Amino acid sequence: MNSRLTSKGIPVSCEVDIYGALSEYLGLCVTDHPVTLLDINNTVPAPVYEQHIRTKRPYRNDDLFMGFHCGNTSCSLLRNPHMGYQLIMKRGLEPDAKEPDITRGTLEGDLISGPITMYRLQSNSRGQLKAYVAEGEVLDVPTNSFGSIGIIGIEGMARFYRYVLLKKAYPHHAAIAYGHAGKVLFSLFTYLGVEDIAFNRKEDQLYDGENPFKH
Repeated sequence: MNSRLTSKGIPVSCEVDIYGALSEYLGLCVTDHPVTLLDINNTVPAPVYEQHIRTKRPYRNDDLFMGFHCGNTSCSLLRNPHMGYQLIMKRGLEPDAKEPDITRGTLEGDLISGPITMYRLQSNSRGQLKAYVAEGEVLDVPTNSFGSIGIIGIEGMARFYRYVLLKKAYPHHAAIAYGHAGKVLFSLFTYLGVEDIAFNRKEDQLYDGENPFKH
């Protein structure tokens, strides 16, 4: 159901993520295509990186992460989408069941490859808006995992994660819009009066508070 709603242009976010749904809607307006909301999840296993990425793509392993969620992604954004069940919830809610029952109904599949924009609009406890935007891509590499999931490459992701996502206390959900829409989204956040707009910086551009001494 979540996938169908997203496919129709109706934003869907899990875990009562209001600003996540709002972020999805903004991306839908900008790109005119479905947007998904994913966990910024675990790193990519070293064997996968060595076999499929290291000599073929311009990414270090710490530029990559698994974008994942339980099935709220539009089927139009998935390769070979199929119905499944929520593996993590089954472990907790019906661990002894041979076949899933109440945890059935998620849409499974790897994300299609292509350029993407990862972004989010968020508010702090004082009602002040902040946002981030970073362009990258979903790699054409099998995840060998479950859920709606893909390997995402963002240049300088490790530093961006530390000095933006963690330091500025962003939630773990990121909106993912296909295509490079950073220029329009940055302008949109500016029009909305957002003063704190972060982006993934180049190696020679320090973040606030980043130590300039590398050794």
